[in-house]
Amino acid sequence: MELSKSEALFAQAQQYIPGGVNSPVRSFRAVGGTPPFIARGEGARVWDVDGNEYIDYLGSWGPLVLGHSHPAVVEALKKTAEGGTSFGAPVEGEIELAKLICELLPSVDSVRLVNSGTEACMSAIRLARAFTGRNKLIKFAGCYHGHADGLLAMAGSGALTHGIPTSAGVPESYASETLVADYNDIESVEKFFLANPTDIAAVILEPVAGNMGVVPPAPGFLADLRRITQENGSLFIFDEVITGFRVGPNGAQGLYGINPDITTMGKIIGGGLPVGAYGGRKDVMEMVAPLGPMYQAGTLSGNPLAVSAGVATLNELKKPGTYEKLESLAQRLTEGATKAFQSAEIPSTINRVGSMFTGFFNAGPVSGLSHAEGSDTATYGSYFHAMQEQGIYVAPSQFEAGFVSTAHTEADIDATIAKVSEALNTLR
Repeated sequence: MELSKSEALFAQAQQYIPGGVNSPVRSFRAVGGTPPFIARGEGARVWDVDGNEYIDYLGSWGPLVLGHSHPAVVEALKKTAEGGTSFGAPVEGEIELAKLICELLPSVDSVRLVNSGTEACMSAIRLARAFTGRNKLIKFAGCYHGHADGLLAMAGSGALTHGIPTSAGVPESYASETLVADYNDIESVEKFFLANPTDIAAVILEPVAGNMGVVPPAPGFLADLRRITQENGSLFIFDEVITGFRVGPNGAQGLYGINPDITTMGKIIGGGLPVGAYGGRKDVMEMVAPLGPMYQAGTLSGNPLAVSAGVATLNELKKPGTYEKLESLAQRLTEGATKAFQSAEIPSTINRVGSMFTGFFNAGPVSGLSHAEGSDTATYGSYFHAMQEQGIYVAPSQFEAGFVSTAHTEADIDATIAKVSEALNTLR
């Protein structure tokens, strides 16, 4: 595979951008080599600047559930851009997107649009503290909720990839307000409530972990968290930045039948443009300025381009059979890949919820961070490059999710399974 243009661009980027990238995992430090610079995408495929073609299972890290350059999204963006890209004033599209979110997510009565998942989670936590008058927060090891101070304690994905469980620049006094429990271990949560009976403002988690690789909740885990937060007067925050409208039409909360107090969103609700949102019960959201004392603002929040792309995406997802198609394609892919790994006699397990999945180089089961960290990351790196050589674009990290889009076809899936077998043969 020729990557000479990408290599030249990466060398140039490193002169002006830290590490040559604007998000750490893109640097390929976990797997080695040079990241291909992407020139364009269409449907289920992307092409790099050297002309290499890939079937894409990264989907811009999750937002592109309809694939690249979906006609409905492109048309909405063209029409909106012709009228202006930002006003810092209310636009009609904001109402349409907010209404769709409130209709689709069972727990959300009111929603505030922001610009990223990080901003949404940061704001949701501030809101929980304002509403409860408490300070402490429980999060889970391996769950990532953005790079806000206090949330980079035992974070997942990029932080795991680069061996940075916490971040420099975060005051110890602030990080101490974050209590880190073990995902799928309710006893680790109960201990914190026993030790801090009146000072825990909220519990935040990814209802399906997607930043230590895909790890689904154990049966009863989410219900136990819902119960314990209610019993202790704390709020329950679902981080659905990845799972929102990815694992089902009503998010993970609809899939598992759990209503959190606050939900954070991003990715899919912007159709590939920068966006975030947090929403929840009406009494909680009435704490947000200008109605209440919890201040949060943003110049580009609810900008016309992002909301138009989001509305177009959600309307496409509402069409009959969409999620059934995603489920069928993802199941076909993971079952075929599982057979390929078994034939190659390589220890592995594939976790999947809806159209998000991770293949671990680990005999499994993988149900928490300690299990995920037992994966063979060196072998994953070799596998990653073998897949890239075969024209399959996957995450450059063992600890990330892969995604199937509506643009993938059964032929794409079958071709990918064949490429998995070829890639695994190179590891023997």
